Amino acid sequence: MGIARIVGFVLVIAGTMLLVSAYRATDSLAERAMEKLTGRYTERTQRDLLIGGGCVAGGLVLIAVGGRRRR
Repeated sequence: MGIARIVGFVLVIAGTMLLVSAYRATDSLAERAMEKLTGRYTERTQRDLLIGGGCVAGGLVLIAVGGRRRR
């Protein structure tokens, strides 16, 4: 297993943890109040959701194509 695939797995795990954490934060009282007032989540929650999704997507790409050898 190449280093790219290992980094891919780490990114998928870290991104999933960040997504779960941000998703759980969306259910908090302060977050729900902010959403009712402004129509969107706080900047921190939005940032965490985007970074988590990006990490998962990037990790999956590295797992899929990171281990191929050039001929």
